[in-house]
Amino acid sequence: MNMQRWSRYGLAVLAAISLFAPLHALQAQAQRAGVERTQQRDATRWENAIAKIEAASNREPGGIVFTGSSSIARWTTLAQDFPGLPVRNHGFGGSIVSEVTHFVDRIVVPYKPRMVLFYAGDNDLGAGRTPEQVAVDFQAFFAAVRKSLPQTKIAFISIKPSILRANLFDQMKASNALVKAWLAKQQNAVYIDVFTPMLDEKGAVRTDLFVADNLHMNPTGYAIWTRVVGPYLK
Repeated sequence: MNMQRWSRYGLAVLAAISLFAPLHALQAQAQRAGVERTQQRDATRWENAIAKIEAASNREPGGIVFTGSSSIARWTTLAQDFPGLPVRNHGFGGSIVSEVTHFVDRIVVPYKPRMVLFYAGDNDLGAGRTPEQVAVDFQAFFAAVRKSLPQTKIAFISIKPSILRANLFDQMKASNALVKAWLAKQQNAVYIDVFTPMLDEKGAVRTDLFVADNLHMNPTGYAIWTRVVGPYLK
């Protein structure tokens, strides 16, 4: 089953690369070659987290699925923040973009959502991946969802700034710009900018938005996300 799943992931990557060709695809393909095997080995570490999502989440079609890394997984007030909306939290903390794609047939497709909101990428950059790799990997996710759910709206929540990863600001901005430019050419897709509202008037990341690790958000940080994301869910 794992090999079959990774075969589907490989096909999604190839489809994404073909779509992404105008934006440094050759560079991205070369850089991806050295990390693909590690990604394949590591994805199964999330099996318990995925099983918990499958056991707990409402499978009624037409919901709104949030998926991605810890910024989604730790958004424990999601239902309260968007009352009356059928939101589902399918995040699993610490994941990278390709790992979310690896599990798309289990945490997105079976739920037949009307909208899926994706957040991941800063863990990828923290592990040394490039903006081009992040963008191509997101397109693999997009291709996998679009193939099975052609009517589902897909949103990319921009990579957020953080105090801990302030050294990656340029890479974050580059990743966000690549994805934003590509999404602008897609149908039924949207880019949601949470990066800019998390900066102060001098363009530095606000220090009041994070818990003690200076990476994950506190309620003030999530309040910004709620305000920014909310209008897209209507």
